[in-house]
Amino acid sequence: MTDKIYNVLFLCTGNSARSIMGEALMNKLGQGRFRGFSAGSRPKGEVHPMALDVLRGMGFAIEGLRSKSWDEFAGPDAPHMDFVFTVCGNAAGETCPVWPGHPVTAHWGIDDPAAVEGPGQHDAFLQALRYLRRRIELFLELPVASIDALSLRTRVQAIGDELSRREGAA
Repeated sequence: MTDKIYNVLFLCTGNSARSIMGEALMNKLGQGRFRGFSAGSRPKGEVHPMALDVLRGMGFAIEGLRSKSWDEFAGPDAPHMDFVFTVCGNAAGETCPVWPGHPVTAHWGIDDPAAVEGPGQHDAFLQALRYLRRRIELFLELPVASIDALSLRTRVQAIGDELSRREGAA
């Protein structure tokens, strides 16, 4: 068993909901073996209040969660990322910074819960959280320390592809 802590970055354009939830989920479910971060290409500057409400209601720590640019993670002083996951279609199609160390990347599309207005919005955020949780749980089952990079990349992308097909997500 390795003592390595893996850094995982969740990207979404606005970094206000899905990527924030991914960060919180990874930090709890990763149990110290994985550290979650989030960022956006065009951050909104604040976390969506419903994302914080849903996370808090499900017992996740929300302290320190903030909307930030992916530029914070592209510089020489940034934490080295082992994995980078886009969680929205817009971020997947954008030209991302070159991440030092060539992390494993994948697209795990989740529909934007913030796009839902009215009484269904809370349920949309809960659904997005469930979808992210399932992807992260499957990811955490992978033997990341013992399989080669190509196999790992293929398996990580397959998590997003298969679940997106089942869910009809972005």
